[in-house]
Amino acid sequence: MKLLAVTSCPTGIAHTYMAAEALKIAAKELEVEIKIETRGSVGVENEITAEDVKEAHAVIIAADTKIDKSKFNGLPMIEVSVKDAIKDAKGLIQSAMKLEKKNTYVDKVFEAKQEEKKKITGAYKHLMTGVSFMIPFVVAGGILIALSFAFGIKAFEQKGTLAAALMDIGGGGAFSLIVPILAGYIAYSIADRPGLVPGMIGGVLSSKLGAGFLGGIIAGFAAGYVVEFLKKTIKLPKTMEGLMPVLVLPLLSTLIVGLGMIYVVGTPVASINKAMEGWLNSLSGGSAITLGIVLGLMMAFDMGGPVNKAAYTFAVGTLAAGQPSTVMAAVMAAGMVPPLGVFLATRIAKNKFTKDEIEAGKAAFFLGISFITEGAIPFAAADPLRVIPSIMVGSAVTGALSMAFKCTLAVPHGGIFVLPIPNAVGGLLLYALSIVIGTIVSGIMIAALKK
Repeated sequence: MKLLAVTSCPTGIAHTYMAAEALKIAAKELEVEIKIETRGSVGVENEITAEDVKEAHAVIIAADTKIDKSKFNGLPMIEVSVKDAIKDAKGLIQSAMKLEKKNTYVDKVFEAKQEEKKKITGAYKHLMTGVSFMIPFVVAGGILIALSFAFGIKAFEQKGTLAAALMDIGGGGAFSLIVPILAGYIAYSIADRPGLVPGMIGGVLSSKLGAGFLGGIIAGFAAGYVVEFLKKTIKLPKTMEGLMPVLVLPLLSTLIVGLGMIYVVGTPVASINKAMEGWLNSLSGGSAITLGIVLGLMMAFDMGGPVNKAAYTFAVGTLAAGQPSTVMAAVMAAGMVPPLGVFLATRIAKNKFTKDEIEAGKAAFFLGISFITEGAIPFAAADPLRVIPSIMVGSAVTGALSMAFKCTLAVPHGGIFVLPIPNAVGGLLLYALSIVIGTIVSGIMIAALKK
């Protein structure tokens, strides 16, 4: 019989490991195999896998912190505090052995979800973790800055006014945290909690040195892998292991990442940032339209996949300076077109779609106006050779028009719901026109090509 256990205390230093040790000793006495995952201040250790869950009879959660139990779906479970595990580990194991095992936890849906999660790995996973934590700061900050502009583009310069307060909260508050949050959570994805300190400090230094968004990405990856290296390299006696998460790892990793940012990364990346900013500001005519076409094609190509996310991440980076961005405007507009194009096709060519597809088209409309590009995926999956080229053309047209009209956007998300916010969108009518034209192009192409 195999049992699983998770131990975690609020500080993640002493009781987490004391509970794990008590369970290990008790299991040995009872001749029961047990795997114990510890969630301490150094992060998750001896992590329980999907394979372990399949083989296990039951799981013991000995924790005083919030534990995500979704991966134990269907497995009999005992939940106690870490102190209970320390005091009566043998009793807990005997109780777990008596539980009846259900057979639903190995169903195909659960396995499919686990397999899907496994596909998202490596650098892409770490980057997207950082971006996902960063986005709310960009949204909140961008909207507050836009509201500040509603009183006049330079109204915030008058100290003590509401416009100045909004600018301080949005620009000085939310936007000042964008790069540190990005870097910190990239490092967190790689090295768990110990990665947060060097990652965020590296992000702060990146902003201070002018290395910005790109420097933050470098700092995040560097911090994560430095912490991982230190965790594997430095071995302390059992009695001193508590020093690792609170002293050794934060101090050494922050020192290494900080010196690297100041003496190696900062200056060259700041130069790259300035060059990129100058290039974006100089874009006009054909070059701006070409960039809009490329971004539009990327947004529609895999609808939420790596290519789409690469274009979106690049666009969000252009907002880091706190100014409305033409690139962000083009990307959001182009990302709205695929679901809207599908919706239009189901309206103008009803005879080419089933009743279920026509109903799905209505849902795609609401997803489209909310800037959720994935709303077109069911249609693309059912007929990729006709749908994907059609939505790519429509998105490319919208991206090109948005850039040609020099429309700007101050926030990274929200779809049509941010359009009424004063100064959130520059060139509002032309921006809306870009989205409408791209939608019509995609809708007509899908309707014409569909059998």
